[in-house]
Amino acid sequence: MSDVKPKVTLIGTTLARVDLEFIYEGESTECEGCTVMKACHNLKPGRRYRIVGVRKTRHACPLHLEGATAVEVVESSVPALISADMAIRNTRISFEPSCTRESCEHFPLCHPEGLVPGEKYVVVQVLGNAPPGCAKGRNLQRVELRAV
Repeated sequence: MSDVKPKVTLIGTTLARVDLEFIYEGESTECEGCTVMKACHNLKPGRRYRIVGVRKTRHACPLHLEGATAVEVVESSVPALISADMAIRNTRISFEPSCTRESCEHFPLCHPEGLVPGEKYVVVQVLGNAPPGCAKGRNLQRVELRAV
């Protein structure tokens, strides 16, 4: 797969460090009227990002006490469990969790934070069989997914 070009956004200065991963949650009411709001909110809500570079540019921010710093981010791959028949490296899939059993030990990997149901992802890597114990008895594979 080709290298992904980083996107520049703003994040709280105390959080601005290389390799920090975060899930962009969307706009806050404190952001209304901010002059740099578009630079902060140029990511997709619900997606997981990793900081790959920190720039020197800083801005005052009504939300972050020490202001906001410009950072370069890329979308992170997210570990997940998917049906074994879809677990083929470099394949595009539509992520649809099919289990709603929150008590299942696999639930966090079947519903990982950072993946948005119904959106398209690429299977970046197949990591192997899921540990036994699926409450529905499904044949699952552990994979790394990245947004298309």
